[in-house]
Amino acid sequence: MKNSKKTNPDLSDAKQRDLDVNRSNAENQFLTTDQGLKINDNNNSLKAGERGPSLLEDFILREKITNFDHERIPERIVHARGSAAHGHFELYKTMEKYTKAGFLNDIKIKTPVFVRFSTVAGSRGSTDLARDVRGFAVKFYTQEGNFDLVGNNVPVFFIQDAMKFPDLIHAVKPEPHHEMPQAASAHDTFWDFISLMPETMHMIMWVMSDRALPRSLRMMEGFGVHTFRFINDKNESHFVKFHWKPKLGTHAVAWDEAQKISGKNSDFHRQDLWEAIESGNFPEWELGVQIIPEADEHKFDFDLLDPTKLVPEDLVPVTIVGKMVLNKNPDNFFAETEQVAFHPGHIVPGIDFSNDPLLQGRLFSYTDTQLSRLGSPNFHEIPINRTVAPMHNNQRDGHMRQEIAVGRVSYHPNSLGNGCPFQAKIDEGGFASFNERIDAHKVRARSESFSDHFSQAKLFYNSQTQVEQDHIANALSFELGKVETPAIRERMLGLLSFVDSALTATVAKALGIKVPVDIQKPINHGVGADDEGKQEPTDKKQSIESSDALSMLKNATISNTIATRQIAFLCAEGVNAASVKTMKQALKNAGAKAIIIAPHLGTIVSEEGLEIPVDQSYRIASSVLFDGVFIPGGKGIIALKDLKEVREFINDSYNHCKFIAAEAQGIKVLEDKIEKVKKDSGIITSESVGDKSLSVSFIKALGRHRFWEREKML
Repeated sequence: MKNSKKTNPDLSDAKQRDLDVNRSNAENQFLTTDQGLKINDNNNSLKAGERGPSLLEDFILREKITNFDHERIPERIVHARGSAAHGHFELYKTMEKYTKAGFLNDIKIKTPVFVRFSTVAGSRGSTDLARDVRGFAVKFYTQEGNFDLVGNNVPVFFIQDAMKFPDLIHAVKPEPHHEMPQAASAHDTFWDFISLMPETMHMIMWVMSDRALPRSLRMMEGFGVHTFRFINDKNESHFVKFHWKPKLGTHAVAWDEAQKISGKNSDFHRQDLWEAIESGNFPEWELGVQIIPEADEHKFDFDLLDPTKLVPEDLVPVTIVGKMVLNKNPDNFFAETEQVAFHPGHIVPGIDFSNDPLLQGRLFSYTDTQLSRLGSPNFHEIPINRTVAPMHNNQRDGHMRQEIAVGRVSYHPNSLGNGCPFQAKIDEGGFASFNERIDAHKVRARSESFSDHFSQAKLFYNSQTQVEQDHIANALSFELGKVETPAIRERMLGLLSFVDSALTATVAKALGIKVPVDIQKPINHGVGADDEGKQEPTDKKQSIESSDALSMLKNATISNTIATRQIAFLCAEGVNAASVKTMKQALKNAGAKAIIIAPHLGTIVSEEGLEIPVDQSYRIASSVLFDGVFIPGGKGIIALKDLKEVREFINDSYNHCKFIAAEAQGIKVLEDKIEKVKKDSGIITSESVGDKSLSVSFIKALGRHRFWEREKML
């Protein structure tokens, strides 16, 4: 169901009008200059004679070249590589007990949204499959103004104070003397910084986990990261944490697979999101909140204002309050995905900030960034950034001003304009910051309650299955194996020893060095005026030691749908058509898609004499781009035993723990490549052709996503 060019019925009329106002449709139109002058010759510059010099008066050439020269704006310093989509948010139940935000009170409203997903460290041209945090930014076009929930797919962050953000990004970016490596944290400067900043250890556990390698942007969670406030009509405050829960479940790829995907299709996530929306398989997330009464601010084993800490769902359950659906791709990548300007300071009445020092710094940084990238304080007038709420103020002029303000008055108070625009009272929807009592000295310091850097790192690691813990150890071994400075490796082993001794020993063995003895508490750089680490890191025992909500595999059964999954059918001339048809129909009924792969494009002829269209050839297909493999029956299938591309395809599928199904002659092909077929319960077989029970078992297995137990057999 193609729909990207259609008007989106879920956008409010006002927002659709703003998106349409500068939309260009050149169908059946004359070519013109930017001023509307029809162009007679777009192929030749104006010259003094056919072979003479070009003339300065050629205003058409100058306009065309000038526009081309200025097509690129500075890319984002972080989150440069992004993908985005339009959609809407709808509320399940009113939240008026906690917040007066209109879009969280009226279940009849469908609030338009624009969502941008991104990697953090890489440039615009980097791969989608880098090991990295993923940005998850949502712009709500509410009737009270724009609300931007600018978060990540990880609920915590590396650092506690925005003062350290430039240092973090400078460390993770390519090293400045040779601009390498691109979109990777596996290098000395990053781990040098991390090894000297113990507050990063919780986030490091998340980034070294499979959360940093999502199977799809549609299959990852989102978090607001910071603690915010809800304010209700009675001016009562509750702390709130925001969560996005994907309806397709949370899934990842293997690290070796991620590296190969980067080589086969560096746009893997971008293409996956685009094609899902184009085909009508609209991605969905549910919005959940953790609500904490103001009186309970200090009852936890951690500080709610510390962005390196999460609130375990075992202590405060996530309440699902609404659903977000993405149902329209952008019409123009630059105009929308690249020019969209998010800001955590874009809030509406009923939502307010906490004193999280990282959040406080972001409130300054984002405006400054948009001024640099988009060149003007008028970035809010770009159609993708415009609010659907009425906009009236006394701000004027500046670069690229689009609003034509009428009248003689541009100041407040005034009498010549009858006092307009008026200030709004609180009961008229006017925003007022929460009246929080503050009584303190001006200091450059951190609260003692921020000094626990290891307990939640332990909590996360302890919450993982053995498979997930093994992946964390492997990731650390890979990353630190790329570090060339021995002292950095040793410092990291020292930090890891405060998380888990077995993890430390595994990484140390991979690095070929011993775990340091008599490990001292690491210096906590940056918490005091003299930078001598006067505030020693603590290791506070938590009230819970493990939380199933933090493990992807423990939650895999929550959403075992295989909708939108891509299954490779390894075929050849002489394949059994009934075998292909039975499995293909079963997968289609389950929402998955069968991709027919054969030695050549066009069609192949089955053993029954029927023509079967081919989607991809073995020359261009790769197992890392699929979620599972089926080898059908048929006399001609035996020929696949002699194709090296098929051997590589099957071996990679097996090594990446994917479920594989085969029937009749397809089993022989599989056994020729894999010796452990009969011992591996991740491989489903049937001697019969067109066996419906095989498709039932295969679809059930695919719902588990991967057969990770196979790693112990490899």
